[in-house]
Amino acid sequence: MLAKLLIAAILTGLISGFFITFYDLLITFVTYFIFMGDPFKTIPTLPAWYIYLVPTVSIFFVNYLTSKDKTIREYGVNEIAESITQNKMTITLKTLFLKVIASTLSLSSGFLAGTEGPSAGIGAMIAYQVHRLFRLPEMLIKMMISVGASSGIAAIFVSPVTGMAFAVENIAYQFIKQYIGYLILASMIAFAVSINFLEPIYFQHSVGRKFQNSYIFANLLFIPFITAFVYLYLILKKRVLHFIDWEIFKNFNRWRNHIFALIGGGTIGTILLIKPQAAFSGKMIVTTLINQEHHLSLTLIFSVIMLRIVGTTISIYANAVGGLFLPLMSIGALIGYAFGEIIATYYMQIEPFYFAAIGASVFMGVLMKLPLTAVVLAMETTFDYNVVVATGVSVILVSYFSNLYFDIRKKYITRADKLSQTTSLP
Repeated sequence: MLAKLLIAAILTGLISGFFITFYDLLITFVTYFIFMGDPFKTIPTLPAWYIYLVPTVSIFFVNYLTSKDKTIREYGVNEIAESITQNKMTITLKTLFLKVIASTLSLSSGFLAGTEGPSAGIGAMIAYQVHRLFRLPEMLIKMMISVGASSGIAAIFVSPVTGMAFAVENIAYQFIKQYIGYLILASMIAFAVSINFLEPIYFQHSVGRKFQNSYIFANLLFIPFITAFVYLYLILKKRVLHFIDWEIFKNFNRWRNHIFALIGGGTIGTILLIKPQAAFSGKMIVTTLINQEHHLSLTLIFSVIMLRIVGTTISIYANAVGGLFLPLMSIGALIGYAFGEIIATYYMQIEPFYFAAIGASVFMGVLMKLPLTAVVLAMETTFDYNVVVATGVSVILVSYFSNLYFDIRKKYITRADKLSQTTSLP
């Protein structure tokens, strides 16, 4: 049995690595096809009507697919958690295929969404099929689904430890003691495949174990700074758009998806015309900011921050299919870089890219309620104590301050968790 499990984990990692690589490259191919080349170069040359048409048509088609299968718009990780809870695969091959298509269209047309949900689904489905191929005991379905989801996330992040931490915090925590070895094995193999084709996010300026005390006070100032932007994001998402959705459109519930699809297409089209870099998943922004040698203007940084905050929240309400990991990271990187520029100009000589790395991890960790993943991401991306320690302190304190006014929950949780939360609420 042990030999079967080892081979199953290896096979799951290998197949997941290649499938996730294909999924990521498919998004790139479709993006270049739609925009007739590199969108950051071709968008300024394309007619405005075409820039508006692309995201609008794409999101209407995504909403059409969603109307045929409601589970397409699920985050993906939620479905895997449900599968583990029920000890069976709750997502079908048809749903997964449609989810990948919807996600590809969403990301390729400029919507601000991530790739971790469909990637987790792909990995889990592969693991489930491997489980059936090897005729493993039914009691191991949960373990194999966890292993598959973890390998899928590790491959798409091109970060094995971050992928495992994400999977553990979201779906596999209840099996960590028993099956961590197989989870590590499949994740490492999937990562080893994907890194040959995909680009990881890495930090070029690491000083490793050398701790610079001059950054401590600056980081204390950064906590209220990034908390203010967390509030801004949540006010827009939970107050403004939620009010529009439930109060203004409550009499037009039949046309709700069509209305938000039009709003989404128009918003993303406008963002593409104003600043193409403010659209799409945001991986390029994160990589650029945490490794940028020259300083960017504050006007440019704050304008892109606002555009990405608006774009991310609108993408959610327009039913763009995908995750939030990279979009939130990109907003955090922009906020951190802006803070670094301000401090370097008016207070002390620090490097903005340090706070871009801190902000990327903290903003994602707070809003997705993934503090462990945030710290591991900072560690694996930078290998710098100045970033890792600051991230660990900040993600906890910012979460505390944010929850004083907002009830931040994981958007996607298992039914068992929902039941316990419901019964515990006043």
